[in-house]
Amino acid sequence: MKADREEMTRLVKTARGQLDGVLRMIEEDRYCIDISNQLLAAIAVLRKADREILKAHIGSCVRTAIESGDTETKIAELTGMIEKLI
Repeated sequence: MKADREEMTRLVKTARGQLDGVLRMIEEDRYCIDISNQLLAAIAVLRKADREILKAHIGSCVRTAIESGDTETKIAELTGMIEKLI
């Protein structure tokens, strides 16, 4: 992985903490909107981590593939990711 491991670890641990909080909220039968807000916060953190990982991938792995002339595999990978995102 070419993304900043320390930052990615921090972001994923933050999301994990938020999800643990969501589980507690569900167990405590908390207000639905509060639970939904916490879920949205966890999703936002995971999206940020995903964006950073994909940026690093494009800046490193895809760049290397372009420079070596081996683009088809990377294009297929990125197309698959884009389809998942939209």
